[in-house]
Amino acid sequence: TVQTAGCVFSAPDLLYLVSQAIESAIGGNAYQHSKVNQWTTNVIEQTLSQLTKLGKPFKYIVTCVIMQKNGAGLHTASSCFWDSSTDGSCTVRWENKTMYCIVSAFGLSI
Repeated sequence: TVQTAGCVFSAPDLLYLVSQAIESAIGGNAYQHSKVNQWTTNVIEQTLSQLTKLGKPFKYIVTCVIMQKNGAGLHTASSCFWDSSTDGSCTVRWENKTMYCIVSAFGLSI
């Protein structure tokens, strides 16, 4: 399951790219603490790689949080001081039966 929030720049492109990166890195795996560092690194690297292949004049920042589904709460927030007519961000929430994955991508116009 994927949800997006606050997508400002190329939302359909970002949703697709991030979703593909998550599916490729995590797919149908169950949560395993020992694999979280590898999964987050793979999601970020794949997302950045695909964003740069778009050839758009942006610098990118990508963050990834993976959390086991165990009933605990998780709240995230971000704030940016930028030109909202050219810069933007997109947050994608993905989940399966055992974990949540939250990816935020920020695009800063060059």
